[in-house]
Order: sequence, then C-alpha cells, then structure tokens
Amino acid sequence: MTERDARRVVVTGMGILSPVGNTLEAAWEALLAGRSGTGPITRFDAEGFASTIAGEVRNFDPRDRLEPKEARRTDRFIQLAVAATQDALAHAELEITPENARRVGVLLGSALGGIETAERELRTLAERGPGRVSPFFIPMFLADMGSGYVSIVTGAKGPNFASLSACASAAHALGEAAEIIRRGDADVMLAGGAEAPVTPGSVAGFCALGALSTRNDEPESASRPFDSTRDGFVIAEGAATLVLESLDHALRRGAPILAELTGYGATGDACHIVQPDPEGAGAAEAMEIAIARAGLAPSDIGYVNAHGTSTPLNDRLETVALKRVFGEEQVPPVSSTKALTGHLLGAAGAVEAVFTVLALTRGVLPPTWHLQQPDPECDLDYICDGPRRCEVRHALSNSLGFGGHNVSLVFSRYEG
Repeated sequence: MTERDARRVVVTGMGILSPVGNTLEAAWEALLAGRSGTGPITRFDAEGFASTIAGEVRNFDPRDRLEPKEARRTDRFIQLAVAATQDALAHAELEITPENARRVGVLLGSALGGIETAERELRTLAERGPGRVSPFFIPMFLADMGSGYVSIVTGAKGPNFASLSACASAAHALGEAAEIIRRGDADVMLAGGAEAPVTPGSVAGFCALGALSTRNDEPESASRPFDSTRDGFVIAEGAATLVLESLDHALRRGAPILAELTGYGATGDACHIVQPDPEGAGAAEAMEIAIARAGLAPSDIGYVNAHGTSTPLNDRLETVALKRVFGEEQVPPVSSTKALTGHLLGAAGAVEAVFTVLALTRGVLPPTWHLQQPDPECDLDYICDGPRRCEVRHALSNSLGFGGHNVSLVFSRYEG
C-alpha cells in the first residue's frame, strides 16, 4: 500500500430518503422510469400561497428509527438524517464499536436546519408567551444537530460538525469529509445532508424571492430544468448519507467499494446574495479545480449531474460555466435529476452524489425529464431522450448555493 493509496477516499455505503424513494433501488428505479416525486403540498395547508407544490418524503415514520420520546424531541431534518445514515452504514456493512469510534466522524450539511421547529416555537412565543416555548426549541433547530444526533445514535466519536452553505451544504460536507480522511484525522466519515423545508415560512420566503415554480396545475412536471418554459424550482425535502473511507481502511475490512471520490473544488462568486456570477466564472473554476485535483483532464469526464434547478438564471449560467470548462462542442452528457426530486436545498448535493455514484456503477445515465421545449441558450446534451446506457469512468456533480457558493465533486469508478 503506497502513501498515495492511503490518501485515496472511496464510497462504501449510501442511504437515501427522497421524494422519489426511500431506498437506493426505489429512488434509482423512479429516476429511470420518470416517476416524479413532486406533487401538491400535504405537510401544511398551502391555500393562498403562490406555489402549492413540493417534493415530500412519503411513508416515513420516525418512530421506526427512533424511540417515540426521541422522535418528539427531534426536528424532521434530524430524523431524516438519522434514517439515511443508518441505511448507509448497513449498506457499507460497517459497525461502529468502542474500538473504532474515535476514527469515525460525521459531517452533514443543511441549509435551513430545524425550520419547522423554529416556525412552530415562534408561533408559540407570539401566541402564548415565552414561558410556553419548548426547552428543546434550540437543540431541535440548530443546523449542526443533524451531525450531532447522528453521532449520538451511531456512537461515532471522530470529527463532528455541520456545513451550511445554502444549496451547496451537502456537497461541501462530502468534499470536506474527504479532506479530513486524506489528512489522516479519520478513517471513516459519514457525510451528506438533510433538509425538511416544506413549511409555511420557507415556502412563503422562497415565493417572495420569486424562486419557486407556480405551475401548480402541473405539479409532477413543474420542475423542468433547461426547458424554455421553466419558471422556478420545486422545493423538496429528504436526506442522503455516503460512507466515505480511506482506501486502506476499506480494503483492510473487506468493504464493498462503490466508487472513489477523486476530486473536490470549491469557490465563491463574490457577486450577489442570490444570483450566480453572470459569466459563470465561479462555477467553472470549481469544476476545473475538482477535475485537476482528481488528476484528470476535462475530456476524461463522461457525465455531469448538474445543479440544474429549473430556474431561468441558474440553468442558463450553469450551461455557460460548463462551456467554459469543456469547450463549446466538448461538454459531456449532462442531466438534472431535480426534474423528478425537486430541489432539496442543503441536501441536494448528497442526493445527487448518490445518483452520480449509481450512474457510474450501473452504467446508465439518468435523463433530464420534462425537457420538451429546449431553451436556445441551454443547448447541451441534457439526455432528454430517456435513460442512456453508457459506461463512464469519471463523473462530475455540481452544487451551487445562494451567497455565491460553488462546489464540484468528481466521482470515479473504482478500478483498484
């Protein structure tokens, strides 16, 4: 085992709860079949809201994962984080024991944390006074409690914190978790993100920004990345966790190796609070850094899972950024899985990392569903003709967030 091998980071397990499915197989099957996870909001009465549609996690009872008392004392985003991580650990065939606990860390991202709890407790404060606010308000609300609670449930005692960078949160978590392993501070990191933003305040706020689709009469196809009729994203909830390990550790325990996280690039636009760089420079640089750190050239990338939010500005400027990196005529196939999942905000990067790894391991590229009227300014190969059989060795996953956060991750097939 060389020093270089010891610093390599591999994916050995994944867990997901999403609008398109609560297992890897269910979610992947839905992606390939074009089964949308978006629909009318059921988590609250959305009458009177400009947008009344969302991607919701269905058939999930937190009491199946936590004791009833603990379920009452945790926000939904924490519950989703715990469930996704439990599934990822089972997938990785990894048991956390007193002997290895200090070498297993947790790094989960979330943009809004316990916003459902915050809205409820602030209503209580306004209507019933400060004496009626729950003592669990703050622990349920803090965005770091996804990581904190996962560590309590699993026993992981290594590096433990959260990342918060809007819609790049989970992608930052994955990239930084890999760096923790590379520098030797952990053998294993449980990394990803969780979000539960389908709440009145969150939806109202994004509506006020004009960010959400108002195609309420077509909820299943309202998210249409790169289409000329796109009018905003569909807000969504969910969680995904990836088990990242040093190659050395994975080989020593005979772990199932799914893929390798070979590149990570992160930049800032320094441009606008909610709009991307108009030249796509920041996003392009993040991709270039990730590709270079993977030891690759742009021509080595065979697939891009785009941020692709279905907003007029993002999709056009991400297209511009991709052309800056790959050249006008050399951009590899691109797709946005948000067409079916909606936009999971801080958890999006983790869910899409899962889909990127599955594309590598299954030899199938998921399409961009609902792209029927191409935008002349979005003129790449967005895989809009259904799932595409394609053996890809290296794939890129992009996540861009309000505040000018840009993250790109390169995943590669594990070839020894």
